[in-house]
Amino acid sequence: GVSKAFGHFHALKNVSLSVAQSERRAIIGPNGAGKSTLFNIIAGQLAPTAGRIFLNGAETTGARPDEIWISGLTRTFQRNQLFQGLRVWENIELACAARYRGRDKLSRANRRLTIEAEVVETLQQVHLVAHAGRVVRDLAYGEQRQLELALALAGHPKILLLDEPTAGMSPAETESMLSLMRGLPRDLTLLIVEHDMDVVFNLADSLTVLHLGEVLAEGSVREIQANDK
Repeated sequence: GVSKAFGHFHALKNVSLSVAQSERRAIIGPNGAGKSTLFNIIAGQLAPTAGRIFLNGAETTGARPDEIWISGLTRTFQRNQLFQGLRVWENIELACAARYRGRDKLSRANRRLTIEAEVVETLQQVHLVAHAGRVVRDLAYGEQRQLELALALAGHPKILLLDEPTAGMSPAETESMLSLMRGLPRDLTLLIVEHDMDVVFNLADSLTVLHLGEVLAEGSVREIQANDK
């Protein structure tokens, strides 16, 4: 029942959806349909005007993004949110280290070793091992998008929100990113906003179609492809 109004403009109107564990759900619809607004509300960047959000049965409506992150939900953004002047390794190291902030169970030495191992694992997961020492601003655009994915994965999420992960990519970069996303663990729940229907149809198990802030249709890829609306 999520709604969001900006003044007299209603970006979302009574939107409801339920995503199962391990599901790969795509949110599609034209520009202005409310897709990014819905993502921002789920991830805590915006508060809904009405409605409630639940993550694994616990309500997260109004929670801060960092609190939602700790609960197991991370996201990527349409525009890269990276430390351009730092190296690839350092960007991922910061994301991994955030998981241990405020924890005293590990000694400083053990924490350092644990974080380093997690950075290596994340680099391998997004195929950036060869670029670990490069400054981020020197990476190609597609490689920066891979790093954006790496920062989200560094949080060890149970649910990952991907906001237009292939936007602005060349066909070759899109194919590479699609391969990365398809190779993510199947127990990781994916919620993806994407305009490239080839990417959507090759990745998603199910689709929710938004139009003018409302749910127009929901179903499997085949059901949505055959839906006249």
